[in-house]
Amino acid sequence: EAFLAESLTVPDSCLVLDVRLPGLNGLQLQEALARKGFPVAVVFITGHGDVPTSVRAMKAGAVDFLQKPFAGDELLAAIRRAVRRTHEAVTKQAEYVAIRRRYDSLTPREQQVLVLVVTGLLNKQVAGELGAAEKTVKIHRGRVMAKMEAHSLADLVRMAGILGIPQ
Repeated sequence: EAFLAESLTVPDSCLVLDVRLPGLNGLQLQEALARKGFPVAVVFITGHGDVPTSVRAMKAGAVDFLQKPFAGDELLAAIRRAVRRTHEAVTKQAEYVAIRRRYDSLTPREQQVLVLVVTGLLNKQVAGELGAAEKTVKIHRGRVMAKMEAHSLADLVRMAGILGIPQ
C-alpha cells in the first residue's frame, strides 16, 4: 500500500513480488499498478504457485513467474528482462507525453491540417477539404511541422500513429 502511494517512475527498475504478500497480494498489487498506469515490470516468485495463478500473472503482464526453489541466475535473468521492459515502457511513455504536449500546442486548424496530411492528402486536397486556400494550408502545414518538431512527413506520420490519429 505504501508503494502504491508513491508516484515514482524509475526507468531502470522492476518489482520482484511474492504471490502471497501481507495486505494486498502480489497479483492485486500488479493490478493496482496497472490501473495507476505505473510502468514497472513485475517478476513473481512463489512457493505456492499453480497454473491459474501463473496464467493470471502473465496475462496481466508479468515478465516471469518463478516457482521456489529457483536458481539465482534464473532470477537475475528475469530481473534483467524486467528492467529492460520497464526502461522501454518509461521511454515510450515519455515519448508519448512529449508528442502529446506538442500536439496540444497546435491550433484547432493546425490539428485539422495534421490529420488530413497524415492520411496522405496533398496541400491542394487539404485546402479543398477545409475550404481554405492552398497557400494557407502550406503555412499551416509548415507550422505543424515546426511545432511537432517533425523532420519529415514520415516523422509526422509516426507521431500521429503514437497519438492514435488514424492514417
